[in-house]
Parts: sequence; structure tokens; C-alpha cells
Amino acid sequence: MLTDIKAQTADDLESQFRAWGQPAYRVKQLLEWLYVHRAADWEAMTNLPRVLRDELRKHYSLTALGLVRKQGARDTTQKFLWRLTDHSLIESVLIPANPALYGEASDRHTLCVSTQVGCAYGCKFCASGLADWKRNLRVEEIVEQVLAVERWNANEGRRVEVESLESEVQSREPDSGREAVDPGMPHQGSLALAPRPSPHKPALSATW
Repeated sequence: MLTDIKAQTADDLESQFRAWGQPAYRVKQLLEWLYVHRAADWEAMTNLPRVLRDELRKHYSLTALGLVRKQGARDTTQKFLWRLTDHSLIESVLIPANPALYGEASDRHTLCVSTQVGCAYGCKFCASGLADWKRNLRVEEIVEQVLAVERWNANEGRRVEVESLESEVQSREPDSGREAVDPGMPHQGSLALAPRPSPHKPALSATW
């Protein structure tokens, strides 16, 4: 079983890159892909040479958590149920801070991550406590919870932005051109009545 790349420290990677004859700055590029861009695929790392990407693929795994279920609205506490590679289930909980001083939505969030599969405490509100303790999580499984929630947040933010733009476009569309007709009067030149036009129904990204 390959070691996951997210279990490696910068020092570990620098040592390995030296053995491969790679310049030190390649480590910084790799870390940026992993922890800034949150890449979940080697091919996404386009500024790394293919030879280096092939070496990384042969020596390390790059796994992402599978989202089984998410509960909670975007502006409230949200629970993420993840499936690990061994099919165990763990939970992360994203908690928004209280509203700011003057009532504006807070731009801060707290993320509670699991560190074990199962839990000996057995709290009823937590999915981790529904099963007995099984094992401690590996480093990459803990780190990946943070990255997976950040990926979800980025994708959700793009989705909300697209929906907002679509709603704005719809609200600015001109009427269909059909004349509104009093239901009590026949439409001129036809027995059919044109329907009354329906008013347009105008139809966040969280800051971390």
C-alpha cells in the first residue's frame, strides 16, 4: 500500500526530491497544489514535469474522501459524513461563528474533525459515537477532512454565484411580448385567451 502524499512533511519531500534530482522549488510547487489549490489528482498539477508526476504517482497515493451525506443549511451548522478507503465512516462538523457585533453574518467558521473511527464516548448527537472505537485515523485522513470541506465550500460558492447571476439575468429579461388580456373579454382576432404574464420571480460564498 502506497503512503499518501499528505502524510509527508516538507522535509520528507525535500529529501525525496533530492534523491530524484529535482530542484528544491518543486517541493513548494507540490505543496501549493496540495494545500492551496487542494488538488485531488496528479494530472491537475500542470506546472510539475510529467516525469515528476509519474514518480509521485508510483511512490505515493493521493486520496480524497468520499462524501456520503451532508446535513444542515449553508448558514447553519453542517455535518459531513465521509467514507474512508477501508469503507469506515467518519464525520466532520462545520460550525459558523455567532453573528458579528451589529448583526452581520460572521465570516468565521470552526471545523471539528474526527481523529478516530468510532468513539468510546458514544455521544448521541455525533455519528462517530454510534459505533464503538475501531482505530485512530492516519495523518492524511485527518488532513483530508479539512481539504475536503474547503473543496466543498469552493464548489458551493461557485454554484451560488452562478445561480445568482442566472437569477439576475432572468429578472432583467423583457416580457414575452404577449399582450395581457382581461379574462372577461375575448382576445382580438381569436377565441383563445392569452394568459396573463407571470411576474418574474427573482429567483452565500462563505468567507473562511
